[in-house]
Amino acid sequence: MAAAPSEPPKTDAPLHVAIVMDGNGRWAKRRGLPRSLGHRAGVEALKRTVAVAPELGIKWLTVFGFSTENWSRPAAEVSELMALPKRYFESDLARLEREGVRVRCWGRRQGLSADLVKMLTDAEARTAHNEVFNLNIAFNYGGQADIVDAARRFAEEVAAGRADPADLNEAVFTQHLSTGAAPPPDMIIRPSGEQRLSNFLLWEAAYAEFIFQDVLWPDFNAEHLKAAIEEYRRRDRRYGGAAADDVLAAG
Repeated sequence: MAAAPSEPPKTDAPLHVAIVMDGNGRWAKRRGLPRSLGHRAGVEALKRTVAVAPELGIKWLTVFGFSTENWSRPAAEVSELMALPKRYFESDLARLEREGVRVRCWGRRQGLSADLVKMLTDAEARTAHNEVFNLNIAFNYGGQADIVDAARRFAEEVAAGRADPADLNEAVFTQHLSTGAAPPPDMIIRPSGEQRLSNFLLWEAAYAEFIFQDVLWPDFNAEHLKAAIEEYRRRDRRYGGAAADDVLAAG
């Protein structure tokens, strides 16, 4: 009789956590502030999260900074969002580099200004040797766009004679995504009370656990992250298989 397929090992804490950083605008509105100040407060929440995540056993953190759909927002807000990576890296890149954090920036570089592209590229290059912790920033990113780009890259390889259509499977396709160097997320957190993915990590989220929290992103702190991890630990991750108790009962 064939051996049963082995399940991925269970861990006390999720190794890869992804977060939709949502609620900056509402946070500002509730305080009578311009939306730009909400986005700046969101950067501070990111700094807090990056600082505490390794202490909680997390090895990979992916955050959704700017989506391919965010271009439809008012020009002034888009301009503010474009400035956030500069604000973050100017204040924290040296510390990230020193503390062993590797930065990767996922998403399309087309449409971004030359100086922003240079900043993202430099952040990746300066931290490429780090191995303590991985920070992935999804910027000008969309799950559907990334799938289309991956399909185009593979099609170009086929057209150039470097690949055969028969070579394509889930693993090969994953490597053509901008996220291909990372393991799939164990848990996706969305603060702000909204309960949807909003085109984030559509391929990678196949077996992720979703945690929705009623807190706006600028107020997100270590306690919210700890609460999400505790909820994750209560989940029974079966990856399409049956629960252990169900198997024993059937046997």
